[in-house]
Amino acid sequence: MKYSLLLLGAIIISLAGYTQAWAKQYDHVDECVCGLSLVGKGDKHGFVDKDGKLIVPLIYDDALTFSEGFAAVKLNGKWGYIDSTGKVFVEPKFTEAMSFHNSLAVVSSGNDYGFLDTSGKIAISMIYENASQFSEGLAAVNKKGMWGYIDNKGKEIISCKYGFAGTFSDGAARVMLSGKWLLIDKTGKKIADSE
Repeated sequence: MKYSLLLLGAIIISLAGYTQAWAKQYDHVDECVCGLSLVGKGDKHGFVDKDGKLIVPLIYDDALTFSEGFAAVKLNGKWGYIDSTGKVFVEPKFTEAMSFHNSLAVVSSGNDYGFLDTSGKIAISMIYENASQFSEGLAAVNKKGMWGYIDNKGKEIISCKYGFAGTFSDGAARVMLSGKWLLIDKTGKKIADSE
């Protein structure tokens, strides 16, 4: 038993050393998501598999970790998306791009924000001044300087009347109304005052 534990410990240490060996060639290595880890060296980014094999070359100026099978990548000042094989899914053309959540990703072209779907098409028109990712089926959006919430079809569920609107967690979101912090439910009803 004692020798089995020693052998197991030696194997774990050698595997840890192997992982560290390939990781040392990069300035940073992110967590493995969708089978790939975001890596960076200098000011370039790419992706490696769990064994450290370079799958997506270090050609991107910036990149986000994979989410729902896609990663936002920045090239020549514009954001686009690649799939988990490294193939360009959406050509870099956006000024901002976020990760996919609930099959939608926030994208921007200058001052306008909207949502891209996993087919690569704009699913919710780029008519907002700002937007956040979907959480619990709703996304906070900013129209005419005020925040509210839409569903995944772009329908306004809670009107844009807040100075700030956070993401939903456990059925509640933190918002600011007339300078006061509140917690609201997914219908916009006040649950409680908030700090």
